[in-house]
Amino acid sequence: MTGRFITFEGGEGAGKSTQIQYLAETLRSRGFDVLMTREPGGSPGAEAVRHVLLSGAAEEFGVRMEAVLFAAARSDHVEELIRPAIEDGKIVLCDRFMDSSRVYQGISGDLEPEFVNALERVAINGMVPDLTIILDLPAEVGLARAIKRNGSQGSGPDRYEKESLAVHQKRRDAFLDIAAREPQRCKVVDGNQPADAIAQDIERLALDLLAGTQAHGTAEP
Repeated sequence: MTGRFITFEGGEGAGKSTQIQYLAETLRSRGFDVLMTREPGGSPGAEAVRHVLLSGAAEEFGVRMEAVLFAAARSDHVEELIRPAIEDGKIVLCDRFMDSSRVYQGISGDLEPEFVNALERVAINGMVPDLTIILDLPAEVGLARAIKRNGSQGSGPDRYEKESLAVHQKRRDAFLDIAAREPQRCKVVDGNQPADAIAQDIERLALDLLAGTQAHGTAEP
């Protein structure tokens, strides 16, 4: 049995974590074995790198070093967690993956496409998502949500949330560009809708992907 790999992408405050939780609950209620994970992080080795990246501790070494660290964390995540889960028949839902590196380090970080592509090939080692949900909303709305969320949690903005609105807009445009270039894999969902409407759109996309996939514990037709 082979599972499926679904990733969630988008700018800051797009609601990825909330929607992953909603989808996981829906799929589990239908009998699917679901694994939720995130990047940077997910596996023990990758989680060790997460704090270094999001705290900004690596920022002084430049975006190239950050890209290398993201790639190292992703490689560990893929080989230690994602690939074994999919081979075991699980549906893996991941908060950010390769497209975030394309956008954050490649586009807004101004790294050469050849460098970003080479890191991606090594890091994912063939593990391309079956479906990528891109939650899209105006950059100023997402940034305001992220600031409000951090305030309620008593924390300040992370390495990426503190950047200018122009940078966040550039990232939004970059995600939409990826979706336009890879329409079979990437599906854009309006993240400015009510949460339940967003969840329904995502559920439809996921169930279309999983049509014909055997849920855990169900009999073969």
